[in-house]
Amino acid sequence: MPIETTLTARLGIQQPILSAPMAGIAGARLVAAVSEAGGFGILGCGYGDRTWVEQETAKLRACRAPFGIGFITWSLAKQPELLDIALAAKPRAIMLSFGDPKPFCSRIKRSGTLLICQVQTEEMAKEALDAGADILIAQGTEAGGHGASRTTLDIVPAVVDLAAGRVPVVAAGGLADGRGLAAMMMLGASGVLLGTRFYASIECDADDEAKQRICAATSGTTTRGVVFDFTRSIFWPAPFTLRSLTNDHVRRWTGREVELIQNLSAVSAEYAAAKAARNFDIAGVFAGEAVGLIHDVPHAAEIVDRITGEAEQILSGRRNSTTMAQAVAAR
Repeated sequence: MPIETTLTARLGIQQPILSAPMAGIAGARLVAAVSEAGGFGILGCGYGDRTWVEQETAKLRACRAPFGIGFITWSLAKQPELLDIALAAKPRAIMLSFGDPKPFCSRIKRSGTLLICQVQTEEMAKEALDAGADILIAQGTEAGGHGASRTTLDIVPAVVDLAAGRVPVVAAGGLADGRGLAAMMMLGASGVLLGTRFYASIECDADDEAKQRICAATSGTTTRGVVFDFTRSIFWPAPFTLRSLTNDHVRRWTGREVELIQNLSAVSAEYAAAKAARNFDIAGVFAGEAVGLIHDVPHAAEIVDRITGEAEQILSGRRNSTTMAQAVAAR
């Protein structure tokens, strides 16, 4: 049963669930699966591999449902021509994260495409609104991959209040089931964006061993820091750091980041070899704090159905309880 919100109306979708544009692993297969199940899949263009972007956007032209394309904003600024490739695929929305969206807004708006901006503070949210954002994603630190320090429970209502109904607000960070969707809607969000939950799906273009590591992980087994970025010679602007499953590589170098930089050539070579060998004791699995809620690797459509079904049950129960309480009070 569809859960209708201002988000679903704006995007033209049935369910208020977005899949995160996880760099390189949220490919066309996952995007199409989420969108065709009634959610909104977002392609993860990440650091801008032109060949990959061209290949995956070409596949999306066959998608029968609305979809989005996501970029790391500061990286897109180095290859702005990638935006033209993305817009040529006719997405319903472009999502920009981790940087100033203003240089790209006019091109996006002229094409008739919606602009989604992911933010981590009220200041970022205000800048995004001033730039013409049609949808805001309020991302908490519990999220996998890159993020900042505010918790989801803190940042979501703060951005909802700031937006004041002008645009839909989507919650992100540490969410993986219907309870999370229902809770965020109670905080005023119009939907949720999920990364780690869709990482552990059949259609995600990630290594099967990485997916199984997510399923085996328990609550409290992720770390936010810079070790994996430094190891890969990717230097992100402040305040963004990376959340991943805690493994031997994280334990070895956390607190020794200067020494890591001093030995970067050897550490990077070791990391590349481990990644090629699918050794995730060293290679990173960039997942969020929702790992403790994830225990299987189903099809993406099942995830959408499962979460919306759970949320609808919770929200219906609350509505029924409220109706009963009102009836009792009226006697």
